[in-house]
Amino acid sequence: MNMNRIFLFLILGTIAVFASGTIEGEIEKQALNVSAIVMFVIFVGATLGITYWAAKRTKSAKDFYTAGGGITGFQNGMAIAGDYMSAASFLGISGLVYLKGYDGLIYSIGFLVGWPIILFMIAEPLRNLGKYTFADVAAYRLRQMPIRTLAAAGSIATVILYLIAQMVGAGKLIQLLFGLEYEIAVVLVGVLMVLYVTFGGMLATTWVQIVKAFLLLAGATFMAIAVMAHYNFNFGALFAHATELKGIEIMSPGGLVSDPISAISLAVALMFGTAGLPHILMRFFTVSDAKEARKSVFYATGFIGYFYILTFIIGFGAIVMVLQNPEYLDLAKQAINGGSPILGGNNMAAIHLSHAVGGDFFLGFISAVAFATILAVVSGLTLAGASAISHDLYASVFKKGNADSMAEMRVSKIATIGLGVIAIIMGIMFEKQNIAFVVGLAFAIAASANFPILFLSMYWKKLTTRGAVIGGSLGLATAVILVILGPIVWVDILGNAEAIFPYKYPALFSVIVSFASIWFFSITDKSHDAVKEIEAFEAQYVRSQTGIGAEGASEH
Repeated sequence: MNMNRIFLFLILGTIAVFASGTIEGEIEKQALNVSAIVMFVIFVGATLGITYWAAKRTKSAKDFYTAGGGITGFQNGMAIAGDYMSAASFLGISGLVYLKGYDGLIYSIGFLVGWPIILFMIAEPLRNLGKYTFADVAAYRLRQMPIRTLAAAGSIATVILYLIAQMVGAGKLIQLLFGLEYEIAVVLVGVLMVLYVTFGGMLATTWVQIVKAFLLLAGATFMAIAVMAHYNFNFGALFAHATELKGIEIMSPGGLVSDPISAISLAVALMFGTAGLPHILMRFFTVSDAKEARKSVFYATGFIGYFYILTFIIGFGAIVMVLQNPEYLDLAKQAINGGSPILGGNNMAAIHLSHAVGGDFFLGFISAVAFATILAVVSGLTLAGASAISHDLYASVFKKGNADSMAEMRVSKIATIGLGVIAIIMGIMFEKQNIAFVVGLAFAIAASANFPILFLSMYWKKLTTRGAVIGGSLGLATAVILVILGPIVWVDILGNAEAIFPYKYPALFSVIVSFASIWFFSITDKSHDAVKEIEAFEAQYVRSQTGIGAEGASEH
């Protein structure tokens, strides 16, 4: 079969690119880790095998977008955890705890608190009302074209921004650990991402995420136990040693977020942003019914909460086991700055700790898992972006719901390749930039444009198309403009002396603008269409709560 031959050719080509790059590439500060490379190749080979298996089972649009709706609640919960526990979570939060101590926990808590909202208010109605994307829900009783266009725009913007951060993280990680040039590393991630999604669709992406989540939880658990074993599992002793090395201030808040407005704004972005991430919401359509969707969130919340507890221990473990070890320090920078900067920056704290507790072999394992983390997340992101383009824009807007399912799948695969190319180019372009604002903007857009429309479409009777489109657009624009005018972009990147907007995190303001605009422009809409949309709410609400008429309901 031609498709299978193409797939095998791409597998061999990808492994060949990696092999040649690792043999020839040189890294300035870290010796090539053979065990890391071996585990890396094993993981890539195994996941490509999963993709080959999934490709033969992906025959329809439903298979491609939702794995045929046949994923169990437990499997989906594990996959959601794999999708959500990104490199920013594993490397970034442990690095923040290493750098700032207690205050790094604000991100752990912030990333977790959105899940009760999803569990109690989003998952079940979403599964009952939607089919492939969250725009199905928003457009259920509102006008298809404007709502789907806006929802797709918010999804694509979130996906691309998130992809940029993941691609840069992947490039830096592989550059440090595997000896590949940065550009080759980014291209490799992009090629693998396109392979997983184009050939295997949601089924391959799901199992890559499940495998990655299991490996990450196992590796992080071992690291946390190894750290605590040094202190006879006494947290007080661990924290006491850490404060001896970095001062008592690491146990106090205020190191990362110093004013109440920023703290609230960051919390709003992380909480509502989580409930508006398209690649997370899309996962609820892979299960058979609303009951399994609830189970998914229950399991995912448990896995994710447990993981964030581990990152806190790992961060403090890095303080006590990495901070004063010359093997992990950048001695040149130490001489200049008078501090103790570590090789690769603070985001490599967890990687260095893995070597400190488990030697070269465990470093190889954690390095491969970190790379797997990035691959799993970018696969989910790419599939969500491709679905927005093919299902929401192509099938629903351009073809007005009359698209052939095979043509829709073809458009989705073309969109996947296009997103992969964009991710590779942007990842290379952003190599030298501060990417913290990119992640913040992705969550701010999800919280400001996606979440208000999704939430109000399910729970507020008076929502109209005009209110949703104007309010969602204003929320999206406000988030983007305030980030540009804020200190990270306006001062750090553009080089201006003072920021026009004083806060790093815009979500508090952009979410208020979004909700207020949606409310105002909805209640002032007296058009004939608005009256019909309001009248249709009761039928929608009954279906959202009972599942009568939902996709797959007749089978259960």
